Amino acid sequence: MGIAQTGTGKTAAFLIPIIEMCLKNDEPFTALIMVPTRELALQVQDEFYAIAKGMRLFAEKFIGGTSLRTDFQRLNRRPHVVIGTPGRLVDLTNRGDLPLAKFSVLVLDEFDRMLDMGFSHDVMYIADKMTSRKQNMLFSATIDVSVKKLVDQLLHDPAQIKVCSGQSTSENVEQDIVRTEQGGDKLDTLVNMLQDPIYDRVILFAETRHKVSKLAKQLAQRGITSDEIHGDKTQNARQKALDRFKQGRVQVLVATDVAARGIDVTNVSHVINYEIPRTYDSYVHRIGRTGRAGKAGIALTFVD
Repeated sequence: MGIAQTGTGKTAAFLIPIIEMCLKNDEPFTALIMVPTRELALQVQDEFYAIAKGMRLFAEKFIGGTSLRTDFQRLNRRPHVVIGTPGRLVDLTNRGDLPLAKFSVLVLDEFDRMLDMGFSHDVMYIADKMTSRKQNMLFSATIDVSVKKLVDQLLHDPAQIKVCSGQSTSENVEQDIVRTEQGGDKLDTLVNMLQDPIYDRVILFAETRHKVSKLAKQLAQRGITSDEIHGDKTQNARQKALDRFKQGRVQVLVATDVAARGIDVTNVSHVINYEIPRTYDSYVHRIGRTGRAGKAGIALTFVD
């Protein structure tokens, strides 16, 4: 079990030993990596190929919103590593397409989210089907005592590496609040901030999909280039929005918590919480989108 702040290299911490094992054994279906979001699945696959370049190793991702027929064709290529979200992995298992018994390693990335009520049943179902499993690896920036019982079912006398307590934020992120008066125009305050050139690459978080869409439209009307990511968007639309943000074609990416994990964008100058996050864990993961890989970042939270 590995606990470390966001942006410190957890993905490499499990990919490097998996790649080394694949090079020694060269067997397909060596490791299954489960992640909570589609964006994180894409991120992990990209990092796999960045590390394994020229090694003739293959990883495939399986996420919702894509064709099951295409997924079957990808599995027929016999990848060394499978990366996916729980729902899609369960679908492939129930269809008889995913040979879970062949995998020897299970990785849960962002395991605190993976083992909460939304995913825990699917995760434990898949783990039980992995009858040849020899190792489990769990990684996250935060750890919640509410998932301890499920962690104990997966891990037996595990090695635990904690770079942080699982309750702290990165020292590279300067944190502050933006006070707004009751009845004041919160949007005006935000727009005035974003017009300052120091806000050159911003992730703006809101609590609901409706609020995200509304904010993106309002910012566009005020001349602020923006795009949006939330659960109602198709996977293609979410990826295009993320690509435009990475390329610097939009200044602001407005998002729900779907972007709080797995979004690794270079030089995000600011993370702004337009509303106070509902949980502390959500806050930790959100502000971890800036101040990554030792660089400095700023996180601001609007408070009425």
